[in-house]
Amino acid sequence: MNTTKLIAVCIVISLIGVPTVSFARARGGGYGGGFSSGSRSSGYSGSMGSRGERTYDQNGAKPIEQSATPRPSPTAPQAAPGSPAPTAQPTPAMQPSFMQRNPLLAGLAAGIAGSYIGNMLFGATNSSARTTDAGENVGATDQTAGASSSTWILLLLMALGAGTLYYFLRVRRSLAPDFSGITRSSAFNGSLPAEPSATTLRTATVDTEVTTADKSAFQQLLIDIQTAWSKQDLTGLRRFVTPEMLSYFSTALAEQTSQDIENHVEDVVLLRAEVRETWTEDATHYATVGLRWNARDYTVSLTKQRGEPGYLVEGSEETPTESGEVWTFMRYQNGKWLLSAIQQVD
Repeated sequence: MNTTKLIAVCIVISLIGVPTVSFARARGGGYGGGFSSGSRSSGYSGSMGSRGERTYDQNGAKPIEQSATPRPSPTAPQAAPGSPAPTAQPTPAMQPSFMQRNPLLAGLAAGIAGSYIGNMLFGATNSSARTTDAGENVGATDQTAGASSSTWILLLLMALGAGTLYYFLRVRRSLAPDFSGITRSSAFNGSLPAEPSATTLRTATVDTEVTTADKSAFQQLLIDIQTAWSKQDLTGLRRFVTPEMLSYFSTALAEQTSQDIENHVEDVVLLRAEVRETWTEDATHYATVGLRWNARDYTVSLTKQRGEPGYLVEGSEETPTESGEVWTFMRYQNGKWLLSAIQQVD
């Protein structure tokens, strides 16, 4: 009883502890205030968001840490963009037993065993009945003859079984073709389409090009998002980012409010924009762009007045600093671009 209670307690503790550890790891990257992580890039740190089928692909930036896109199975290798999916290997079938592969031998062996057992039983019974009914013992000569006849029959059946066994094991085996080393792909190369694995199935992606108007839209989004962030304007952010990214920004702003601080990114000037990837999945277009900009990026305390010690938590209100991140934008069909992911640079 004590052991059962101990096991039950361990199960309950594990069920409570696992979600707690998972949540702590998910929040470990931290994006609520650059002052705590040593990076003032927009007041957050870490890589977050979704990039469609390429969310967890290596693109030269830090990997995505928080995303609504499920991670691929750890047992399946991550396929490169545009590469064909590996062919699924069929599960090898279990080899049948010797009796299943040779039903004739199984029946013959059963018949020999049955004949031998039946001869022992019924022969002894018949001899005993003749002795009892007649009131006299049957002669030794009759019993010896019967036993000799049964022995010859048994030997004959055993000889037939041995001959049949030799035929199946030596003659028939030499006639059977050897399929060892032949796989489905080598036997039907080029005749059948490859079967994609369920764990590595990816949506077909097509590389696309961005126009000058798209690049101008990316630059304007950088300025608009930083301005709305500095004003802590979630309504404004909702017009420029995906719902997933809005939830990350909302949580970061809530953490700042809880700590009575406020991050500002003002006077944003784009220095360089490098288009790294552009692709389409069904009707959704994606573009991953490396951005470098100058801005006055600083964090202040809401409990202090300007000029008081401790008012400026981090950064400078006068001196611009250079920052860089990798942003992924998405749009549905020909709609407007929205920010869908942010990755820190290595």
